[in-house]
Amino acid sequence: MDADQEKIDLAVLGLLWLSVHDERRAWKSFDWAVLDRLHQHGLIENPVGKAKSVVLTDQGLKRAEAAFREMFTRV
Repeated sequence: MDADQEKIDLAVLGLLWLSVHDERRAWKSFDWAVLDRLHQHGLIENPVGKAKSVVLTDQGLKRAEAAFREMFTRV
């Protein structure tokens, strides 16, 4: 199966929005490869470390909310 990594990344970003706390932190309970790609795109800060959450960048917060609304809300 050839998975669309861009769609997966967007879905994970939207789900990160669902768990945002302390203004921009979200639980990092997702696949490490996806988190690494989100970091490479400047949407989250480096996910490597002991913290159980990641920090979303300003751009990441905006894109995460937009992805959540697009994918997971009713019209």
